[in-house]
Amino acid sequence: MLYKLWRSFLKEVLLLKRDIGGIVIIFVMPLLLIVTITLIQDSTFKNLEGSKIPIIFIDKDKSEVSKNIKQELENSKTFQLLTNYNEKSAQNAVFSGEYQMAIVIPENLTKDINSNIETKVQTIVSSFGLETDSASVKKPASKAKDIHLYFDPATNAGFKNSVMNSVNKMVFEIENKKIYKAFQDQLGTTENLEENKNLISFKEITPKKGAAEIIPNSVQHNVPAWTLFAIFFIVVPLSINLVKEKSQGTSVRARISPTPYYVHILGKTFTYLIICVIQFLLMVAVGMYLFPYMNLPAFDVSGKMFSLIVVTLFAGLAAIGFGVLLGTIADTQEQSAPFGATSVVVLAAIGGIWVPVFLMPEFMQHIAKFSPMNWGLNAYYDIILRNSGIGGVAAELALLFLFYIAMVAISIFYERKQNAV
Repeated sequence: MLYKLWRSFLKEVLLLKRDIGGIVIIFVMPLLLIVTITLIQDSTFKNLEGSKIPIIFIDKDKSEVSKNIKQELENSKTFQLLTNYNEKSAQNAVFSGEYQMAIVIPENLTKDINSNIETKVQTIVSSFGLETDSASVKKPASKAKDIHLYFDPATNAGFKNSVMNSVNKMVFEIENKKIYKAFQDQLGTTENLEENKNLISFKEITPKKGAAEIIPNSVQHNVPAWTLFAIFFIVVPLSINLVKEKSQGTSVRARISPTPYYVHILGKTFTYLIICVIQFLLMVAVGMYLFPYMNLPAFDVSGKMFSLIVVTLFAGLAAIGFGVLLGTIADTQEQSAPFGATSVVVLAAIGGIWVPVFLMPEFMQHIAKFSPMNWGLNAYYDIILRNSGIGGVAAELALLFLFYIAMVAISIFYERKQNAV
């Protein structure tokens, strides 16, 4: 049995050696894709990681409140402020798409806020029967001041809401401090209320490797994603070779030989599993050694290589099972090649290879769970980003293996049914 398996393995190697186009598809195309896509997506991923977005900031108030807002924006990890604009030029620059947004602080914002707060505090203190500063003169509250926010029409609605919520939060905190200070002055207290801290705060907890935080970047996304795409693209040459065997009579000779059909499938499985591992190692080598020379982050696999190879083997099994089924059912290369390529692209699209699953519509997020590429991608992410071991990705590995078993079982059943006719 082992000898028959070995000979089946050698047969697959010879078929691949004769198919130069298939070799190019298997090895060269994924390398070109990973380099090109990573270079294109790097700036986008940097924005997601916190790279500062240039926005226009116009200060017509030039006083306490506007200075506090400006300082908060400058201290954030999100925005880079551009101040050499007036409101008209800022509007033109944003609406033409040159910048995503502009913030315009109105005149007398600090003065009007102080006046409103002072009037309201005096009213409240007087309602308790307490004496207020007789020197203070109540003034009618002025109208609410509008902070103008100009957005590029193509700006995402989520980004708009995020910015407006951030500005509202900053103004709210500034007003609260001023209200505390006004009550302190009216009541004559000595406690420094501004030093009081919030009772509730947020603390972000992220996975760590040693003392360094793991932050997803374009390389950590694209290396596993396009490795999976490359692995599943072996469906094309694998299915073509199966169709060739049928058209050239090789499958007939295999059926009349004393070797069971599943041995031929195992021979193909071992051959293409080796190819999958080589593809993975090439992708990792590009991420580790080439990307740093292209001003991209290096791909770090320290202590994770064994787990990643295990995931690669199971993803390879799923791809091989799908290729065997397609090659068994297809009658011509014209059927297997286009359908194989198209199906892999569709599985990649719904599996989160190009667009992260969480950005998809809700019904597409449910559909993505049925893509074997999504199972493999989640397993890679668990290891790379969440420091999981083999046990942590056991569910995804089980799904990939069951997919392989199901595809091969259907292929064997179909092959026996066709031969029985």
